[in-house]
Amino acid sequence: MDVSILIVNYNTQRLTLDCLQSVFASRTQYRYEVIVIDNHSADGSVEAIRERYPQVTVIANQENTGFAKANNQGIKAAQGRYILLLNSDTIVQPDTLETMIELMDRRPELGAAGCKVILPDGSLDKACKRGFPTPSASFYYAFGFSRRFPYDPKYNQYQLGHLDPDEEYPVDVLVGAFMLVRREAIDQVGGLDETFFMYGEDIDWCYRIKEAGWGIYYYPRTYIVHVKGGSARRRPLKIIYEFHRAMWVFHRKHYFKKYSMITNTAVYMGITLKFLMALVQNKLTPPSRTDGRSEESRTEVKA
Repeated sequence: MDVSILIVNYNTQRLTLDCLQSVFASRTQYRYEVIVIDNHSADGSVEAIRERYPQVTVIANQENTGFAKANNQGIKAAQGRYILLLNSDTIVQPDTLETMIELMDRRPELGAAGCKVILPDGSLDKACKRGFPTPSASFYYAFGFSRRFPYDPKYNQYQLGHLDPDEEYPVDVLVGAFMLVRREAIDQVGGLDETFFMYGEDIDWCYRIKEAGWGIYYYPRTYIVHVKGGSARRRPLKIIYEFHRAMWVFHRKHYFKKYSMITNTAVYMGITLKFLMALVQNKLTPPSRTDGRSEESRTEVKA
């Protein structure tokens, strides 16, 4: 088996079926398997997937285990030389699997690679190529400096907005919506850190893969469409909490010992301030219809 495609589903039946349709429309010489890990959906997802795509392996959890743990379940069941994390709210192109696996076979030094990710309106999903969220990178991003100076590398350390999205190059971080990972790299660094529930685990994984000496590569010779949820909708408190908790966990795990107490205190205060601001903004946002998109479906990670 060349690649095992892992899709975590939580009440996203329509989106997941659309994603599966795009996967099985792939034109590729490589052998692949698809594993859907369902986190106790209540929308009939498991039954619908098994009926429409009996060739898919479905792992039906009895609780919502979170994104990291669910993918780790899939990794344990997977047989592929590569593992592809693929969001349920994505559409792959017919050439995506062929193009990305060919890249990884040609570049054995790469531990992980990601393609270009675009939104339904054609704009770039900026999470598909990022730098590590160091204290300075996070500060410039969180407080708007990267938006004010979009072409200055100093202020764009996180989203790398100064780099051409149509060019290929090494990066620090890929997005969990599409991440093709070499089996040998996983064997060396382990799976996703289950301390992260639904945000930040892709950044942490990339950090560990790169620390182990593997390359991480952005390759925009193919693309996927990331549907995502409506950005204007009101989000549950749990999502806001997990989003900001991931920032705290990542900094504590990787940067706390590298920086002074003053810097660490400033980081934690900044995360707390952003969390409180997000709560206020969310409270003032009117609720909107989700059109079947799950509130738990993963969106852009900004840890």
